[in-house]
Amino acid sequence: MKSGLLKKIVIAGLIGAALTAVSAAHADDLLDQVKQRGTLRVGLEGTFPPFNSKAPSGELVGYDVDVARAVAAKLGVKPEFVTTEWSGIIAGLQAGKFDVIVNQVGITDARKQALDFSPAYTYSAAQLIQRKDDTRQFESLDDLKGKKLGVGLGTNYMDMAKSVPGIDVKTYPGAPEYLRDLATGRLDAALNDRLMLAYLMKNSQLPLRTGANVGAGNPSGIPFKKGNPKFAKAIDDAMTQLEADGTFTKISDKWFGIDVSKPIR
Repeated sequence: MKSGLLKKIVIAGLIGAALTAVSAAHADDLLDQVKQRGTLRVGLEGTFPPFNSKAPSGELVGYDVDVARAVAAKLGVKPEFVTTEWSGIIAGLQAGKFDVIVNQVGITDARKQALDFSPAYTYSAAQLIQRKDDTRQFESLDDLKGKKLGVGLGTNYMDMAKSVPGIDVKTYPGAPEYLRDLATGRLDAALNDRLMLAYLMKNSQLPLRTGANVGAGNPSGIPFKKGNPKFAKAIDDAMTQLEADGTFTKISDKWFGIDVSKPIR
């Protein structure tokens, strides 16, 4: 009698353990975790306008913030923002501090070896900027040989400009300084990221215009940890829907005045 009862208890325990293991296996995918939690934990800097920064009220605002909210809504959950410094943001994702990063993370071959990415939602490139009344049209950096080109000190754009012999490269602490010099005729052109220039132009009264894109386009996507096929499909579907229904275009226009969510032609 006791032996039979013991066997039943053992069998019931084994069945329960098996069911628990199966349940855990299903919950291992990031999509299941996000759905069970009811939130998508989003890693971002929070100090990177116009992409993500804090308004005077303390609320996070920006292009990336709006994109993250839209993606979370498509997944049927709420976004939970986790601010962290850029230097530790990839490590934070790998450590499970958040589920995704929405912070203009460039999609590169090196990063794709360690992380999975959503489809790109931002396309950027280096871009020239000129005065509105300048009838010249510089199509490449080679056209700036013998000309004065303003760039930010220590930026990739400074390195890009200095790699072309013959350009008189002028370095500045930041964009406001070289844009003022460009507007007053002290420079022939300036060079920066097309997204940042679009934002600056949208919010500036200076008599300037954007010029040609130079260099290859740089797509940015939403990275997450490998080994989550259900989540990968869900976020791919969400991004496809947000592009198709015009949501990404509306968010882009709100922050930049142009659509930065489509490949550069």
